Amino acid sequence: MFMASDSGCCRVTVVYAPVARRVAQVDLFLKVPCTVLQALQQSGLLSNHPEIDHADIPVGVWGRLASLGQLLRDQDRVEVYRSLRVDPKVARRQRFVRQGVRTAGLFANRRAGAKAGY
Repeated sequence: MFMASDSGCCRVTVVYAPVARRVAQVDLFLKVPCTVLQALQQSGLLSNHPEIDHADIPVGVWGRLASLGQLLRDQDRVEVYRSLRVDPKVARRQRFVRQGVRTAGLFANRRAGAKAGY
């Protein structure tokens, strides 16, 4: 079993999803102290994926937004976020219009003889 305190290293995972359902994951062993930027540089994701602009890239550690200078701990997961293509509210509204009122939301699975909305 790997012990970070014994070796002066920390184990970090860096993940990036360039497109939906395709994830690039890199496991690293970095010297303590290490930052998010150092993990990104060591992972090779910046060179393999040129669409990542590392100057103002949104990143997070375990789902919480982080800065590039944030220090990492053992077993941290650094996540590289990509921008949304469509606003979620707009996408939901378009889906609702496309599906129709009777087949979406609360009204989709109505029991026979039940009141509307139940």
